[in-house]
Amino acid sequence: MRLTHFLGRTLVALSIFSSSTLVFSQGIVLGQIGPFTVLPAPDAVQVNEGIKAYVAQANKTGIKGQKITLFEVDDRYSAEGFLEQFPKAMEKKPIALISPIGSAAIKRMLDDKLLDSASVVVMNAVPGAESLRTPGHAKLFHIRAGDKQQIERIVAHSRTLGMSRLSVLHQDLPIGISGMAMAQEAASATAGMELQGVKSATEPAALAAAAQQVGKIGAQGVLVVGAPRFMAEGIAALRKAGVSQSIFALSYVPAGLIVKLAGEQGARGVGIAQTFPNPNGKTLPLHREFHAAMKEAFPQLQEYTSFHLEGYLSARTVGEALKRSKDTNLTAASLASTLSSMGEVDFGGFRVDFSKGNVGSRFVDIAVIGSDGRLRY
Repeated sequence: MRLTHFLGRTLVALSIFSSSTLVFSQGIVLGQIGPFTVLPAPDAVQVNEGIKAYVAQANKTGIKGQKITLFEVDDRYSAEGFLEQFPKAMEKKPIALISPIGSAAIKRMLDDKLLDSASVVVMNAVPGAESLRTPGHAKLFHIRAGDKQQIERIVAHSRTLGMSRLSVLHQDLPIGISGMAMAQEAASATAGMELQGVKSATEPAALAAAAQQVGKIGAQGVLVVGAPRFMAEGIAALRKAGVSQSIFALSYVPAGLIVKLAGEQGARGVGIAQTFPNPNGKTLPLHREFHAAMKEAFPQLQEYTSFHLEGYLSARTVGEALKRSKDTNLTAASLASTLSSMGEVDFGGFRVDFSKGNVGSRFVDIAVIGSDGRLRY
């Protein structure tokens, strides 16, 4: 009887140990659902590289004795693809999803209330449209300054440069239409600034006609608002139409895409809003830590983009909150609670603070494409 009792207790203990080891071995799971195909820009891939750089850096010591694992799935840049991949991602039990990309996918996530029942936090989202933030969701946090902050900064910067008349070439989609409305609002709040908009579809003929119309307005500067490809093609069309004035765009469009479509001469002088510090700068503590992580994870890369830094900082924000969590059992609920209560966190030159809401940063700078096709901050 004693032997049987001993064996029974041993089997129970082994079972408990095995279960706890299984949970522990899974560690902290992060995921990324993004447009790794179809989207004609490397946004998702570069965000992913930034996330991986942080994960490798954090795993040197672990977080509360646990390692981070990362998975990624392709939503093919569509709302339907995101809906298809979301339940599959949830089967992997991630504590957070990092930086989904695409207004259609994020809007569908909110409209279909996917986060209401899912035990997961979404950290950061691209784009920063106000419709995706107001009211947003309690489990959706942002470290990217939104379109409103970017447009306000561009309008204010234009006025500082002495401009009093600004045109807006905007895409005939929600991102462009809402951007035009925000630009009008910003201009109305800026003394001495007049603004006129021109709406366009994406077809080459429509863009060419819209660019000609912008040229006839004769404003001192032009703001282009829309999806990344639209902004790059819009800038190329404006230059082809003879618009030589200053042109500004939102942060989503890569400088390289503008150079590719408009040429180095056409891209020169274009100002692009930046929601993160210069990823290739050398003055901030953040630069040293970010560069060290990227060099170790991707030694073949010689230059970094804002999307690399965005992925790194998004994952690092999650990691910092997990470190500060008072709960030994790390969950999405405890992560969300800690993010909201931990106050301002300075990552060595980039600050995040969710104490007043789920938008943690309003950082906006403007970088200009130089004669060599590279951004100058």
